[in-house]
Amino acid sequence: MTIPPPAGPRSTGPQSAGPQSTGPQSAGPQSTGPQSAAEQSTAPRPSAPRPTVPPGGPARALQRVTASALGPYQSAVVRIGFAATYLFFLLRELPNRHELYGPDSPWHWDLARQLTNGNEAFSVLMWTDSTVWFEAVYALTLLSAAALLLGWRTRTMSVLFMVGVLSVQNRSIFMGDGGDNVVHLMAIYLVLTRCAQVWSLDARRAARDARRAAEGLPPLRDVVGPVLWVLLGPVLVAATLMGGLGGTWWLPTLLWVLWISAAAWWAVNRFQPHGEPRTLLDVLANLAHNATLAVIMAEVCLIYATAGWYKIQGSRWQDGTALYYPLNLDYFTPWPALSDILGASGLMVMVLTYGTVIVQVAFPFTLFNRRVKNVLLVIMIGEHAGIALLLGLPFFSMAMIAADAVFLPTAFLVWLGARATSGGRRLLPGLPGRSRTPGEPGAPGAAQVRTGPPEAGPVKDSGGGPEKPRHQGGGGGHTLVG
Repeated sequence: MTIPPPAGPRSTGPQSAGPQSTGPQSAGPQSTGPQSAAEQSTAPRPSAPRPTVPPGGPARALQRVTASALGPYQSAVVRIGFAATYLFFLLRELPNRHELYGPDSPWHWDLARQLTNGNEAFSVLMWTDSTVWFEAVYALTLLSAAALLLGWRTRTMSVLFMVGVLSVQNRSIFMGDGGDNVVHLMAIYLVLTRCAQVWSLDARRAARDARRAAEGLPPLRDVVGPVLWVLLGPVLVAATLMGGLGGTWWLPTLLWVLWISAAAWWAVNRFQPHGEPRTLLDVLANLAHNATLAVIMAEVCLIYATAGWYKIQGSRWQDGTALYYPLNLDYFTPWPALSDILGASGLMVMVLTYGTVIVQVAFPFTLFNRRVKNVLLVIMIGEHAGIALLLGLPFFSMAMIAADAVFLPTAFLVWLGARATSGGRRLLPGLPGRSRTPGEPGAPGAAQVRTGPPEAGPVKDSGGGPEKPRHQGGGGGHTLVG
């Protein structure tokens, strides 16, 4: 006689989402847990059972990089950090803009024109030497940086931000430093990321549409996106026909792909918001985002590795006195008294000199250990804060700290966002709640509206912190030029 086993509780966690669950860990709508050996011997065997995806197999990894855009908080901090860095830089140099990049620059427009013709660099400031045109480009770069900081029409603003950064920097290349090079690269990378999933006006707008959908209301009509798309199209056509996009092939290709894909996103969201074309576009966007995020991480590791190994080859770094010399240069001493106190201690100079080399060389190798990586990350952020204070290089430090943020743990960023929100509410009692992406746990209408299959179970981000299961949708600014 066969004794049936006691019925165990049915799983109600996020990894058994019912018939609609597509994650590798949901065994189907009738999965109720393990059976006893006696029941297995008498129960009929199903023919051709569906194989399950191993938790650590290639299929699991492929699902992670295609089903969701990883590191939403990290990419948002990178967006905010670099937009704020360049916005504050342009505001600080506002009185000196004509001497640095404009018509009064020692690097005259004709010299810049000859250089860009030789190295095939891109700069819209090379289209004409008009002062009015320079003012318009400078103002547009300022506005795009502010809009990118707020996450308003992020897809469009990231492109305009990239165009503005490349144009201003390539106009007078001798005015930059290492921080400008980092901003230059990250401005290009941000175009390919879905960096507005959280902490942005785009996420707030997406949450509003999800709430309306949960209430059975149609989404509000988007007018700004199509208008921006129509206005930027003729500019792109004219610049391409007149050869004003530089001599490289990748920049015109990137701009045209982005402009055409914006129309494709709008058409799919308008006519097939839950169809296979939308899923395909989501997968392609997630792949581009995750690949770009990996490139950003590799870029940061390369910066620190090369800086550390080059320092090792210098005699002043070898004898521990390298930090003493910039502390005694007038150009790098915004606080002379503080620099004198620090430079007077030989032990402190030696410790900081050797510590800088050790941290920079060791950091790429600590990514395999989360705790050690987080400790070195705090040390490096403190080091850049010290550079900003002691050597008077605030924008270089802001750029490097923003780049380091790609490795910050998700749990810390969520906590930081909660503290910032609570602080803002204390200062501004009428401040609305923080934005969430549609489908994110706790978002309005998250239980009623689901725009795509959830990722199977909680995952960990690049910084080692746990992430909540995320849903496709939200898009981070993937409407028509918005």
